[in-house]
Amino acid sequence: MQKPRQHTRNTKATIESDILLVGQPNVGKSVLFSRITGIRTIASNYPGTTVSYTAGRTRYEGQDLSVVDAPGSYALEPLDEAGRVTVDLLDHAKRIINVVDATHLERHLPLTFELLAQNEDSLVVALNMCDEARHRGISIDTEKLSQELGIPVIPIVARTGEGVKTLMDTVMALPPREVSDVQEPGHPGHHPHLKHLHHGHHAGHTHLRRHQVWERIGDIVGDTQTLRHHHHTLGERMEDLSVHPVVGSLIALIVLVLSFSLTRIIGEFLIGGGIGILGDPWVEIPFGTELFFEKLVKPLLEQLSRLLKPGTFLHSLLIGSLIDGEIDFMQSFGILTSGLFVPLGAVLPYIISFYLVLSLLEDSGYLPRLAVFLDNLMHRLGLHGYAIIPTLLGMGCNVPGIMATRILETRRQRFITATLISTAIPCTALQAMIIGIVGDRGLGALLWVFGTLVATWFLLGLILRFSSREFRPELLVEIPPYRLPSFRALMSKMWMRVSSFLREALPVIMGAVLVVNILYQLEVFQYIARIARPLVTRLWGMPEESIVPLLIGILRKDVAVGMFLPLALTTKQLIIGSVVLSMFFPCLATFVVLFRELGFKDGIKSIGIMLLTVTAVGSILNLLL
Repeated sequence: MQKPRQHTRNTKATIESDILLVGQPNVGKSVLFSRITGIRTIASNYPGTTVSYTAGRTRYEGQDLSVVDAPGSYALEPLDEAGRVTVDLLDHAKRIINVVDATHLERHLPLTFELLAQNEDSLVVALNMCDEARHRGISIDTEKLSQELGIPVIPIVARTGEGVKTLMDTVMALPPREVSDVQEPGHPGHHPHLKHLHHGHHAGHTHLRRHQVWERIGDIVGDTQTLRHHHHTLGERMEDLSVHPVVGSLIALIVLVLSFSLTRIIGEFLIGGGIGILGDPWVEIPFGTELFFEKLVKPLLEQLSRLLKPGTFLHSLLIGSLIDGEIDFMQSFGILTSGLFVPLGAVLPYIISFYLVLSLLEDSGYLPRLAVFLDNLMHRLGLHGYAIIPTLLGMGCNVPGIMATRILETRRQRFITATLISTAIPCTALQAMIIGIVGDRGLGALLWVFGTLVATWFLLGLILRFSSREFRPELLVEIPPYRLPSFRALMSKMWMRVSSFLREALPVIMGAVLVVNILYQLEVFQYIARIARPLVTRLWGMPEESIVPLLIGILRKDVAVGMFLPLALTTKQLIIGSVVLSMFFPCLATFVVLFRELGFKDGIKSIGIMLLTVTAVGSILNLLL
């Protein structure tokens, strides 16, 4: 088997495939894709849309085959972009695997009927989750079901690989469809013959009336499925508790706290070898990216520093400033020092830890439940429950949080979520510095800082919601049963996401560090400081010297908070400074990713909203405190 490609940009008008996986959400298509191609990947954008698909390659009996995992869709009469993209992918697929959940056969057969109406000669049904069906007392006669549908039906367990070889043998034995080369104008999936399930013959296939479809499905399920009594498992009891109004909310809170704590523990361990959540680590061992840079990278850079001679333009560009005569990876701000350490030594560990925790929540089946619980709150901001995922990621590091907005359906949702993250969600490193420095002034000072950020997040979301009239989709999601995550799938997914960051964000961040460094050497920052002096001193009530930490925050916000210490700020000024620094202009890595994900136009709008918000919030705090 060959490793699949992860598509990030594609300018082709069509996506052709030898095998197309089609099915409703949460039927295990991605796990089956992993089994067929050898690795599990994440979604990528279909040309001209924001809807995701996944493509890979595999070898079968000497043939090199392309495999595409279509976005989950409930019907071919599309109500959303995902359905339209699925229809478009069907036109360019040679063979189709319809993945069906064996535990909810009647719910998934309507899509199977619509696929049958397109072409039944190259269609196979993969009856997935047969192990869970057995545990629930559900027995399905697959041979009889195959006779009723007129196409092969193969029972599989994609998570373990059971039946996947038989499935591949079966689908490759079918004659390939003729791939359509018709280029339809407009949005993908605009197929006139799919608009109505009328009774009649059109374009070489037959459509049935809706009531006839459900009557036929009822007959098939009655003839092929047998139910027997079984006792509730522990997993099923947990499913019942997690949707309970009171207990479920408590579970959601516990899961969020544990997720954040685990992310923090893993991230800090990968950075410094320490194990802990807040404050000093409980245990420290010699391990982490800091140790790697100190022991292996720093000696090489010190030799280069002596060669370039401190004070020269090239030294300032590549190495940066020497702190107490030594290279400091957090404060030197050279391309080869802070420019390498920030994305690789500080951001990457948190990306790894967050994606690992996110994959655990996703593959265990809890993530859809969390989205449903938070849907009402997020809807007040014009979003739906899945927006909590990027927000949760942003609490560790804004970079993966903004990158995760790709999972949201519309451009408007991605814009609102990314703007809220970059404006009002401080990363873990900044949170730790604020707790350490502002916390010395008392609990009240901390509550002012974090309470202001929470209030800003919610109020700004409300304003952005009412400023746009775009359609706000409801959260329509099927909640899967709890499952034990596959270690192989977890590691494969995490690797694909981490490699995506390294491939997409790292080169751009390095380029941005170069540009900012040149601007710093040309004293452009000093010019900006002179312009910003009235804002900082009059509206925010901060001393003139605090302009320097605010500008340094563009490179490293947590370092900038530490630069407040020598300024002898009052408690009021420290609160305002911490809030303003949290909201004022994202760090360089976040800035780059924000523009990459939103595009130039929306990126400028997001930065503009951010600057207006921080100006207003800093001024209000100056009046209130």
